[in-house]
Amino acid sequence: MASAADIAARVSVEHRDGIAHVRLMRADKRNALDDAMFQAIAAAGERLKNDGSVRAVVLSGDGQSFCAGLDFGSFAAMGSGKSDDGSGSVIGAMQGDRITHLAQQICWVWQEVPVPVIAALRGHALGGGMQLALGADIRVAHPDTQLSMREVHWGLIPDMTGTLMLSRLVRDDVMKDLVFTGRILHATEGATLGLVTRLADDPVEVAMHMAREIAGRSPHAVRGAKKLINHLSNTRAKEHFALEREIIFKLIGSPNQVEAITANFEKREPKFGDVG
Repeated sequence: MASAADIAARVSVEHRDGIAHVRLMRADKRNALDDAMFQAIAAAGERLKNDGSVRAVVLSGDGQSFCAGLDFGSFAAMGSGKSDDGSGSVIGAMQGDRITHLAQQICWVWQEVPVPVIAALRGHALGGGMQLALGADIRVAHPDTQLSMREVHWGLIPDMTGTLMLSRLVRDDVMKDLVFTGRILHATEGATLGLVTRLADDPVEVAMHMAREIAGRSPHAVRGAKKLINHLSNTRAKEHFALEREIIFKLIGSPNQVEAITANFEKREPKFGDVG
């Protein structure tokens, strides 16, 4: 269980002139996601949902990477068989009448925040980090940023709302290519595919410039526009996220998933069993 101090240290939120700058603060681990980071990101989003003074949000990572995905310690626990299916953990627990559990909520909350959210990407946006970026409304990335729906590399599926978000940006065959292979691509290709909105040598600077421009518009109009646009593509989110949870809870700790992790840590080819 993450301590209150760890949770408080994971995310920084700075308010200025109607813009909230949310930064992941675990640069020494490339802002990898651990229990404390999951809780801190969700809490930051929840606070901003009800802040009428906020006109736009910029989401970035401290240091050289946006977010490298799930913390390696979590994968090691899965590989050793010490991780449960996730449904009973803090990350996998449902709360109240939400349509998401915590792992999904750190991405989905940025859709629930009623103002535009701009993710500024550099270094790495891998696995859960890529899904977090997809939760934003707009993505600005350095051309060399590495992007990947990396979950299949660890015997998993994208289980943090990523496939729903991805389906709004790319063709089905492109989504399947990215999810089935887990390949790493640079943001330049990501921009061509539709994953990245703009390329920039300084993503945070450009994201802040965009946020200032948005903050200068009528807040009622901007909030209304986000609500209207999201209504087009979020109507079946509840069912989709429930299916995500059903599949991921069956995969975590299963023999082939453990083999995927073990083979990666042992740097060998995996030996998967057939589907019975």
